[in-house]
Amino acid sequence: MKDYQYPIDLNWTTDEMVLVVNMWDALEQVYEKGIPTQKFLSTYKAFKTVVRSIGEERRLGREFEELSGYSLYRALQEAKTKTDGRLKMKG
Repeated sequence: MKDYQYPIDLNWTTDEMVLVVNMWDALEQVYEKGIPTQKFLSTYKAFKTVVRSIGEERRLGREFEELSGYSLYRALQEAKTKTDGRLKMKG
């Protein structure tokens, strides 16, 4: 079990929080067991409807990486070069 909280903004609606939590969950899957690249990218697209600014995305991504060791930025770079199949990052 994880011993950290997902970075979220308490000003978001419940639906927005769900989209952001789905992103962190998908990112964990990328590092732990792999997920279909398209699923990761569509989860990211939904995440961007909530976290619109690149600055906020970077801040949240850094917070999550400090907590989990998983990089949203690196996973996204990998996903963009590999548009199909499974996305699996090495820890």
